[in-house]
Amino acid sequence: MVSVPLRSELIAFRRDLHMHPELGHQEFRTTAAIRARLERAGLRPRVLNSGTGLICDVHPLPDGGNDRGDDGAEDGGRPMLALRADIDALPIPDTKTVPYRSTVPDRAHACGHDVHTTVVLGVGLVLADLARKGQLPHPVRLLFQPAEEVLPGGATDAVESGALEGVGRILALHCDPKVDAGRIGLRTGPITSACDRLEISLTGAGGHTARPHLTTDLVTAAAKVATEVPALLARRVDTRSGLALTWGRISSGHTCNVIPQHAELSGTIRCLDLPGWRAAPDLVHAAVDEVAALHQAKSEINYIRGVPPVVNEAESTELLHDAMAVRFGAHAVESTEQSLGGEDFSWYLERVPGAMARLGVRRPGDQVPRDIHQGDFDVDENAIAVGVELLTAAALLDARRG
Repeated sequence: MVSVPLRSELIAFRRDLHMHPELGHQEFRTTAAIRARLERAGLRPRVLNSGTGLICDVHPLPDGGNDRGDDGAEDGGRPMLALRADIDALPIPDTKTVPYRSTVPDRAHACGHDVHTTVVLGVGLVLADLARKGQLPHPVRLLFQPAEEVLPGGATDAVESGALEGVGRILALHCDPKVDAGRIGLRTGPITSACDRLEISLTGAGGHTARPHLTTDLVTAAAKVATEVPALLARRVDTRSGLALTWGRISSGHTCNVIPQHAELSGTIRCLDLPGWRAAPDLVHAAVDEVAALHQAKSEINYIRGVPPVVNEAESTELLHDAMAVRFGAHAVESTEQSLGGEDFSWYLERVPGAMARLGVRRPGDQVPRDIHQGDFDVDENAIAVGVELLTAAALLDARRG
């Protein structure tokens, strides 16, 4: 399904993206590169209202010719399948020694979004070729989404731009360096976790450390908030929800003998299920206020909604499983665990059914533990063709199943 010339082209495209990473809402070069290649294939992509990212529909053309459709029209009123890729990079340095190392200081595709983008582009090129031959049974939407790494995620911008209009199901892949290239990881139900951000400001009367009884001891108050609030939350929500508050920053004071008047804490809140995630803001506010008040500190809380968990719908997960089995055999599918990472693909699943698979990118035989969001992250590029064949097969299977 993926010819040798296309395979080589896609690897080169991925490497070009890898060398020129762009942060969320700044993906202008990336957007232009995707758009140019789709237009060369006879397609008509539309840039999202936010200025980066694209939507592109591939329509059946039984009599051949170029596909010029871009209006999200449905075939006989039946909703389309959408295939989503995220296109942004991370604000970290690329530490690899490879010819395609990032050329932008402190920017890197360390989460595999360059691979996701290349895979969905490749699927679009294959489907466009099938359409010209009269072999595409039903329209498919390609969605190249910006700013996945920016809370609450560029998915919300894509939805506002009409990304889900006429869509009945959506699929996505995410690179997994713990799974061998040539394989995917799947699970029905939650596959990622909810992730929110919390910022707390504590204030009170400071003073001399010789007379803490005359002050609001904000360092102690901050320490109590840091330790006691997570413990309170663990007892105020069903433990099966896995609600966890983890601090990333605590700041207070400037010198050793002055009790400060201000302290700050910030961290993330992760949750395994939707009920716990929906209850989290009220629970966090109550717990912080209680602990701060106990130490005579005033608290201001900025609770920033991030993303709910990605909950894979059963039929969509089965579609991915069957597509992988058709192309590579059922042995190429393995069960995967629920990640504590957040993913804004979840916002689409709040509106339409869908599923995400973990695309194996580990070089077979590689025994070194690797992870995403690290400067040395890289992939076995054979995974690109695997992803293209998987999503192409899923689109064709979905069309046949009706």
